[in-house]
Amino acid sequence: MDDNAPLLVIVDAANVVGSVPDGWWHDRRGAAERLRDRLAADGVPGHAGPVEVVLVVEGAARGVGSVPGVRVESAPGSGDDHMVDLVARAAGDRPVLVVTADRELRRRVTGLGAEVAGPRTVRPA
Repeated sequence: MDDNAPLLVIVDAANVVGSVPDGWWHDRRGAAERLRDRLAADGVPGHAGPVEVVLVVEGAARGVGSVPGVRVESAPGSGDDHMVDLVARAAGDRPVLVVTADRELRRRVTGLGAEVAGPRTVRPA
């Protein structure tokens, strides 16, 4: 593993947005954009070093654009499968943190060597 490589933080947009019942379901795309903008402004608390943030969107949030500091990837199918693929491509080369509360996704990515954290890591209640 390259100790100088930036931490890759993969954020499960649907899971993180859905963790707070604030009406996000009325505007899924807008909710994903607000999360993207918060990540761009605040980064990932507790990780001051070099960090690459990837926000994975799916469904109605597909097409949300990237901004400086946050790369947005629209999953062509399952968001979970796309995140697992991103982890698999980075596995062994750099540290990876996946932000989600989805138990099955957590199991899949930890099996590939990623660390996991819950939605409150990037979206306090």
